[in-house]
Amino acid sequence: MKAVLCKAFGPADTLVLEEVASPEPKKNEILIDVHAAAVNFPDTLIIEGKYQFKPPFPFSPGGEAAGVVAAVGEKVSHLKPGDRVMALTGWGSFAEQVAVPSYNVMPIPKGIDFNSAAAFGMTYGTSMHALKQRANLQPGETLLVLGASGGVGLAAVEIGKAMGARVIAAASSAQKLEVAKAAGADALINYSEESLKDRVKELTNGQGADVIYDPVGGDLFDAAIRAINWNGRLLVVGFASGRIPELPVNLALLKGASVIGVFWGSFAQRQPQDNLANFQQLFTWYAEGKLKPLVSQTFPLERASDAIKTLASRQAVGKVVVEVR
Repeated sequence: MKAVLCKAFGPADTLVLEEVASPEPKKNEILIDVHAAAVNFPDTLIIEGKYQFKPPFPFSPGGEAAGVVAAVGEKVSHLKPGDRVMALTGWGSFAEQVAVPSYNVMPIPKGIDFNSAAAFGMTYGTSMHALKQRANLQPGETLLVLGASGGVGLAAVEIGKAMGARVIAAASSAQKLEVAKAAGADALINYSEESLKDRVKELTNGQGADVIYDPVGGDLFDAAIRAINWNGRLLVVGFASGRIPELPVNLALLKGASVIGVFWGSFAQRQPQDNLANFQQLFTWYAEGKLKPLVSQTFPLERASDAIKTLASRQAVGKVVVEVR
């Protein structure tokens, strides 16, 4: 099979496309013929040795995929060859085939194409867990979403609306904000042109946001914690800005606020039944038209490095997908 390989830690330009042996599924694994693989922020880190997992060389990046079951291990009973599936792989999806533990593979619901399915799991899974289990977002509360045009940000906008919140979308350009508005955001903040803190206060009658969804970190975290409501919850989702911020804990004290970590991958492993319930709700919302995964750009497998660079440069809107077959 063909696979995009990382042979030494470095930038995306160092990735190579080569012929390698197809994987053999273990007893509890499923071998998938990959049709589409989504690009996520961890892909930009894992190839440079900056992610919490460091696979042995050579490895393929790509943390989620959609395709068709090619073979199953002897202990797998809930799926069979020919089934359309979506999978969370950690890495390995930028290849024509990938072997995945069976508990990380789900059937693709009817009506979802391979590109959309590949772009669904990580972003919607993360944002659902963040807003439901971690923030306990309630109808009528105000949700502020930073980086609202990116993959997890757009998912948070849509899920927030589905949960009955008032959603304020914040992004760095008018073009990105239009995408968030189309996803259902009630109010918009361009934080490259106006003060995030001041504008949030204006939009909330001086109260601040009840829940803040932050996949960006850096300076935006510093501003966001100053725009949080009494008993507010600030969700730490990621650090796309490149800087991990430090928290002046007196701000949390004065607002009675909580700063809450979100690690969906660990949640999915530790609480698989809760994660499954989350996805059942997400698929219901999808069928009702409340969730519409946005795949803004696609790249062929031989240009997977360009797909990663597009995301790393923070130019992507919605999801970027590598089309494998």
